[in-house]
Amino acid sequence: MRRVLFLTLFVLALAVPSVLAQDPVKVDSKHYKVEFENSQVRVLRVKYGPHEKSAMHWHPNAIATFVTDMTGKFTFPNGKTQDVTAKAGETRWTPAGRHLPENTTDQPFELILVELKTRKHKPAAKKPATTNTATPSKPK
Repeated sequence: MRRVLFLTLFVLALAVPSVLAQDPVKVDSKHYKVEFENSQVRVLRVKYGPHEKSAMHWHPNAIATFVTDMTGKFTFPNGKTQDVTAKAGETRWTPAGRHLPENTTDQPFELILVELKTRKHKPAAKKPATTNTATPSKPK
């Protein structure tokens, strides 16, 4: 019985982080399309029709540029909501986090989201120990 409990806890420990940090392109390909990606950024085109809603997902730090006016709502994992509005041409910083976006109007909206990828720092290479091979000069 204990073995089953530990196995269940282990599986949950592996599954829960992936559920909490879901990629919007994977969980909602209807609204999120990758336009460009390299080792430093991923550029998403985001399109929502009138009154459309997404699934809960996560974004890293990003910059959003609104192609159209946007009025919507974000629902966060704790159940709190935030109304969001933006004008076409506006650009803003969006900090990393989880949310469930919703278009609350009769008009579609579109934006470009540039997600920043964090660099994985490699440990610095060890420098060889310096030995002073020069002979000290004699005082005059």
